Amino acid sequence: MVNLAIEVAKEAGEFLLDNFGKVKTIHSKGDRDFATEVDRAAEKIIVEKIKDKFPGHGILAEEEERKDLDNDYLWIIDPLDGTHNYMRNINVFGVCVGLVYKGDFTIGVIYMPNDNELYVGEKNNGAYKNGKKIAVSQREGLKECSISFDSSIRYSPRVMIPALEKLAESAFNIRMFGSSARQLSYVAEGTLDAAVEYHDRPWDFAAGACLIKEAGGVFTDLNGLPATPKTTGYITANKIIHKQIYDIISV
Repeated sequence: MVNLAIEVAKEAGEFLLDNFGKVKTIHSKGDRDFATEVDRAAEKIIVEKIKDKFPGHGILAEEEERKDLDNDYLWIIDPLDGTHNYMRNINVFGVCVGLVYKGDFTIGVIYMPNDNELYVGEKNNGAYKNGKKIAVSQREGLKECSISFDSSIRYSPRVMIPALEKLAESAFNIRMFGSSARQLSYVAEGTLDAAVEYHDRPWDFAAGACLIKEAGGVFTDLNGLPATPKTTGYITANKIIHKQIYDIISV
């Protein structure tokens, strides 16, 4: 299953790279929320191979596929994470392929095709970037920490702006990438110290949740409880600063 996750993430990622700058069709999914024909084609690449190899497994993908969501084995997929970046020819985007087994984040693969960075996490087997073991940062004080924050502030500004202000006062700096694949892979390898998202759904974070936990980090919902495949929003960080961030944004 790990090998399949790697295979489909890389194949979809190469497809995204080949079509970068060539988007022709944009579909509106709601208020300033879009998908492209590339998202759907990349999803098809991934889903068809999973169905062929593991026809009895469930699949939850961002764009269209919903299959047997209560299955013990549930693949959770974002075929193009960072769609809005991709549409604007900003080369910060990736592919996320996660596998949940009985509600537990078991496999996480993130592929960043523009940088040829492959991140792989497997429960009880560690986290790796291009075959080299990685770990979350060990910084202890927020004044030294870089934190990624949710860019979709428009959805709940009354909650998010005060939280952002408090974090900005406490942290070294704040970053917004517009791609969960990018920020979660950065947290897993210690480039970023933490990430806070209010509106991310399981397809955004399932792969990253496994990856970060296997890299020694903490991944919870916004209430500080363990994230599940039904969670919306999260706090993730190393074990030292996670509670500090939770205490700041929960006030």
